This record gives sequence, structure tokens and C-alpha cells, in this order.
Amino acid sequence: MAGQRVFPLSCVVQHYAWGKMGSSSEVARLLASSDPLAQITEDKPYAELWMGTHPRGDAKILDNHISQKTLGQWIAENQDCLGSKVKETFDGKLPFLFKVLSVETALSIQAHPNKELAEKLHLQAPQHYPDANHKPEMAIALTSFQGLCGFRPVEEILTFLKKVPEFQFLIGDAASTQLRQSTSSDAQAVASALRNCFSQLMKSEKKVVVEQLNLLVKRVSQQVSAGNNMEDICGDLLLQLHQQYPGDIGCFAIYFLNLLTLKPGEAMFLEANVPHAYVKGDCVECMACSDNTVRAGLTPKFIDVPTLCEMLSYTPTPSKDRLFLPTQSQEDPYLFIYDPPVPDFTIMKMEVPGSVTEYKVLALDSASILLMVEGTVTASTPTAQAAISLQRGGVLFIGANESVSLKLTVPKDLLMFRACCLL
Repeated sequence: MAGQRVFPLSCVVQHYAWGKMGSSSEVARLLASSDPLAQITEDKPYAELWMGTHPRGDAKILDNHISQKTLGQWIAENQDCLGSKVKETFDGKLPFLFKVLSVETALSIQAHPNKELAEKLHLQAPQHYPDANHKPEMAIALTSFQGLCGFRPVEEILTFLKKVPEFQFLIGDAASTQLRQSTSSDAQAVASALRNCFSQLMKSEKKVVVEQLNLLVKRVSQQVSAGNNMEDICGDLLLQLHQQYPGDIGCFAIYFLNLLTLKPGEAMFLEANVPHAYVKGDCVECMACSDNTVRAGLTPKFIDVPTLCEMLSYTPTPSKDRLFLPTQSQEDPYLFIYDPPVPDFTIMKMEVPGSVTEYKVLALDSASILLMVEGTVTASTPTAQAAISLQRGGVLFIGANESVSLKLTVPKDLLMFRACCLL
């Protein structure tokens, strides 16, 4: 049917080495639930599920009424499905990539450039920075999800400098003193001192880092073996990261960055120039379409320490302020909206009780992608020739201004996430 603008998608799984193995991964579990023929291999990592039009993972359309095309190919031929503003603003392309991540091994100390820096980096080193776009991201926890995000309050960093002599050794007395004295000055002095301290660490000689890290790990391991609690210096996290990345400078970054443990439904927004790393857990993520990442540790990939130290936002904030809170919709009591201060994407979470027999998905002036995390429904819409069955792990593309009605086929609660672009 020529006018069909709502259809199910077959999405792309990425088996990166840092992902959770087999059925311990939420990516694998969603895949197995949505496709009875999916063979989950227990000794294989299932790291990411990509729902979108990325060149390295363009979703396929699962609909007999539409010829075998990828979503990217279909959108190129049907740009009006994006919504008028989205089509105009983003040159006829879907501006976001929607994902599920299942993290077992920590994922690089990194930050993403703003558009101005992205253009510059792309011109200078296109092999490392393959496009000229920014890459803001949002992660919403599906299970307990740990991440590092933004600089800690200065008082916390100063406490670590006192309690962790190996950390103090790498930062040095001059930078530590500057940081301590900056607390009685203005925000600019604090940022300058924090930048100096972080740069001292990141630019430390590899041999010295390994020596100091080995000393610290040995000391913490002995204390833990003796039954002592080392949480005041993040002992468990340190040992975990060192086991994953022995001798890596990123192990010391835990003393600079906030450690967040998100409960399901809690979110963090990673705007340009904010240092972060995903540590462990499962989440949905949405990001602007870009591959630009500046890394400095906990990774086997290309590391660009000078660029990272230069670009970062050295604004200390308490960890609770790094949580990104959704707003509840005025029109729909089951809808929560995570709307970050960037034009590229918004995420919606819908939690519908099983007692509701039919749920109307809000029509938007934007193409959107809907992921069913819990529940079983049939979806009907004026443009679809037949109702679409959707269960846990199912993914639906919804064209702009399309109304979709979901009938619950099992009286169990629904949990859905929807990525869109609200301009």
C-alpha cells in the first residue's frame, strides 16, 4: 500500500566486546522475545541494538506490502514521513539513532564535541572524526545502570587527594594546592584549577601511571581481603576497572567524575563537552546521528588526550544534579517525556497498566520509533492494511502525524519507549 507509514522494523545487533554475554544481555533478551527464530549464543556479547538509519546499521522494514528496503532507503523516497519541520531542519534525514545498550565492561572515558568543534576536528582528522555533527546523548536505565558523568564537586576531589596518595602523586602538589585555594574564588578560578589537575593526570607518563596504579590496587586488594570496606575511595569500582583495563589512566578518572547509579526509568543527559563513561547495566539510549567521540582512557580505540583536556566543561556538579528528570504529559497520564535542550531528539516513556484495554499513541509532527520493552499488543492505524502484532522487543516505525491504536492482547502492563524529534 503506497500510503503506509507505520510498520515493524528488524533492527541491527552489534556484538562489541564490551557487551553482556548471551542471555544476560537485555539486547539478547529483547531479540529472543521478538523473534522466536533468533538463536542466542551464550558465549557471544550482545552489546547494542540499533533502531534507525545509521549507514553501519540501517533497520530493515518488516512488511510484505512494502518492497524489501531498509528504513534509510524508504525515508529517502518518502521524506514527508519525517514531518515538515524535521524534513526541513535535518535535510530529509532522520536526525537520531535510538538504541538499547547492555554494558558488561566499562566504555571509555570520553566526551563529544559541539558542532563548531566537530567541524574543526572533521577537517583536521577525518579518519578519527568521520563527520561534522555534534553527538549529544541520553541514557535511560532499563536495569540498575552505572555511569560516570561530569566533574564531582571540588570538595569530593580534594578528599580523594587526601585519602589516595597515588592519585595525589600523579596530580602533584602545585595543581592540588591551586585546586584547594580555588574554593574561595569564583567559578572561573575553580574551572581553571580543575582543568589543570585533570590535565596533569591525563598527561602523566604511562610508566608512572602504571606504577602508582599497581601500588593503589595492591593496597586496596589487601584491605578488601582483610574484610575492610574501601568504598570511601571507590575500592570496588577501582578493582573492577583495573581488571578490565590493567594499567589504564582511566582508572584514576573515578576520583574526578561523579558515579551515578540509575534506577530503571532514571536518566542522564550527556551534552557536548561533558566527560562520561558507561560502567555497567542496560539502558535505552538516543543520540544525534554522529560518530564523533573524543576518548582518553578505558578503551582500546584511538585516544586524543590534548583535544579532550582542551574541550571539556570543567563545571563541578553534585551527582544528583546530573540526573535528567522527565515531565509528565498533561494529555496522557501514562506518558513521561525526556526532552533535552537539543533539537535532534526527545524520548518518551509510556507505562500503561494492564487494566487498560486500548491505548492511543499520540500523533506527532515527527517520525518516531517505538520500542516495546514489556507487553503484548496489536497496533492498528488508518494507513496499515492489517493490524500489526507487537510484543516484547518489537520495534515500530511511526510516520509523522500518524495515529496508532494499541489493543492489549494480554492484560499485563506495557512499558514502551519512543524516540522522536519535537521541534
